[in-house]
Amino acid sequence: MPAPAVRVRRVYEPPAPEDGVRVLVDRLWPRGLAKADARIDAWPKELTPSTELRRWYHGPGEGDHEEFRRRYEAELAAPEAAAALDRLRALAKTATLTLLTATKHPETSHAAVLEEELTA
Repeated sequence: MPAPAVRVRRVYEPPAPEDGVRVLVDRLWPRGLAKADARIDAWPKELTPSTELRRWYHGPGEGDHEEFRRRYEAELAAPEAAAALDRLRALAKTATLTLLTATKHPETSHAAVLEEELTA
């Protein structure tokens, strides 16, 4: 039996049996996606980037990814986020976690930062 894993997928991709626990990591519900079709097991909003950070990163001129990473990691260190992160880390030891995001570029999003935090 393979070891549990953490992976990132777009929420718009159809659910797959190998997804394990499906965790939505976006602050806002994805546009055009019915809740029944999403098969979301958890939506820990305390792990999502703040509205201010999200707007800065995706705003005019788009923010720098490394600066975004630094700011997001600081947000993840806050008590509520750290506790939620610990809960997901514990779950990741026993089950595959699929972090779901609506972003078009998951590799340069908060989901990739979160994946790294969970597997470190």
